[in-house]
Amino acid sequence: MKYLGDKKILDTYKVGFLCSRKVPAQIILPTYDWAIEQRDKGVCVVSGFHSKIEKDVFHYLSKGEQPIIIVLARRIYKNIPQKLKPLLETNRLLIISPFEDNVKRITKETAYNRNKYIIELADELYIPYVAKNGGLFKLLNKEIIVNYKPTKNRIK
Repeated sequence: MKYLGDKKILDTYKVGFLCSRKVPAQIILPTYDWAIEQRDKGVCVVSGFHSKIEKDVFHYLSKGEQPIIIVLARRIYKNIPQKLKPLLETNRLLIISPFEDNVKRITKETAYNRNKYIIELADELYIPYVAKNGGLFKLLNKEIIVNYKPTKNRIK
């Protein structure tokens, strides 16, 4: 596991945000509203922030003061993206990579493993949309059925 940022963020209550890449239009605005609500409440959100909707959620979250955790589906950044630097400098961001330095690109397998790690790390999950038979659908069916923990991973 590789870390960049404030590891103390791991001690906070974390809501995992997962969403299929392609979402129906009616899901988008309620998801943005949810992100703004989490920001305003100061809730730490953990996600890959990779898909379009996840990037939009990150945008709303980054305007607040609460901590954020990004879990990468590849190696840790060699060059930190400019938009992340202010969050790192103010100890509001933790970037985690569960992958070795030789994993340079995101694949279906690394995204699956990243999402599995997010499920394990989160105290609660918010999943606004799951495409039937997609990678997230398969992961959730396996993880929730096989590894369900009643005190963790309450899905809203």
